[in-house]
Amino acid sequence: MPAVLPIARISLKNILLTTDFSEASTAALPFALALARQYEAKLFVVHVTPAEPHLMVVTDRLPAQDDEYIRQARIKIDKFVHPEKPDIECKQLVDQGDLATVIPAIIREHDVDLVVLGTRGRRGLKKLVLGSHAEKIYRHASCPVLTVGPRVEAKPDQPWNIKHILFPVDLASESTYALQYALSLAEENEAELALLHAAPLVPWQHRVSTEERLRAEILSLIPPEAENWFRPEVVVRWDYPGEAIIQVAEERKPDLIVMGVTKAGKASSSHRPWPIASEVVGLALCPVLTVRG
Repeated sequence: MPAVLPIARISLKNILLTTDFSEASTAALPFALALARQYEAKLFVVHVTPAEPHLMVVTDRLPAQDDEYIRQARIKIDKFVHPEKPDIECKQLVDQGDLATVIPAIIREHDVDLVVLGTRGRRGLKKLVLGSHAEKIYRHASCPVLTVGPRVEAKPDQPWNIKHILFPVDLASESTYALQYALSLAEENEAELALLHAAPLVPWQHRVSTEERLRAEILSLIPPEAENWFRPEVVVRWDYPGEAIIQVAEERKPDLIVMGVTKAGKASSSHRPWPIASEVVGLALCPVLTVRG
């Protein structure tokens, strides 16, 4: 069982929003702005162009065409953020290369605390395809990622108030670090926090005792000082994790889902949370914050 850690308030000083100028990126913008305002953070709006222009025929690389490609990207990125950022410190970046290397480099260079991205996402055969661009950022960013999925309705004229948070607990993985984010966001926003655990394949005759055990284990993760402001709510479902999370989210309509995902490079079982998180991103009606263990 993960160890209990004292609550540490999260600090978001630098937020990075990636954009390809699509509707998905536009939908993610209000959420990045809301967090930048709440935490008085600097917002980096980044567009990454391909290493070489996509030409119809194979030719030698032409610097002049590269310069024009970047110039057009800078014009687009200025139009993308200009009307929305009067009260936020905002820096616009245009870079070239592969997202899997460029974004992590920008994160390191600017000490980015959070990445925000939007994805159109396509769902079929119970699998979400984020798209190659979003997938690269989603899996390679070293900091937490707030993903705005295809079913999230952007409301630029309305503030994003985080009043209900859903946190799926995986007792078999490193979820403690992600729980820190969920608890901190709940405290700072005076939000309700529901802790969900999915336990599939439990025979009905053992469910009462299993639920009691799971509730005790989940409650033991909550730091004692949280009792001063936090009334924990534990939800146990007997479905598979992805199905349970979506079902509870549709019932409770949270403003944010916070999920822990394990670091890349571990045992093969550690890759399991990524497909689950991707499935949740594709179906959730609210943004999903993924936090590496």
